Amino acid sequence: MGHDDRPVIVVERSSGVGAFLFGAALGAVTALLLAPQSGEETRRVIGERGRQARDRASEAADELTEKVEEGFERAKRRFEDGFESVRENITERRTDAEDAVEAGKAAVSSARDELERRLSESRTRRKVATAEEVTD
Repeated sequence: MGHDDRPVIVVERSSGVGAFLFGAALGAVTALLLAPQSGEETRRVIGERGRQARDRASEAADELTEKVEEGFERAKRRFEDGFESVRENITERRTDAEDAVEAGKAAVSSARDELERRLSESRTRRKVATAEEVTD
């Protein structure tokens, strides 16, 4: 494998506001230091550019803050919507369970009533059969 055949790994990083501002400031300082002007003029320009960079950084920070707040509000709304959906689902399941318990109670009561009725009929038939045997 020759020198040109080696694999190359490229790491890409997303450019952020901080990297941009740092690059802009570095470029501005380099340009000022290499520009043919007096020391006083250079200091004035550096101060002016510094204020401009500070203003841009402040604007970028404000925009970032706004985006973070918007993202937070969206996430909060999604959470609240999801939470409300879960709450409604739990309420429905609780109502279904309560209905099932009531239906079970009604079925038990009905079965007990039916059993008592049959038991009473059986006792009555036995009494009648016993009385018939005694009279025969």
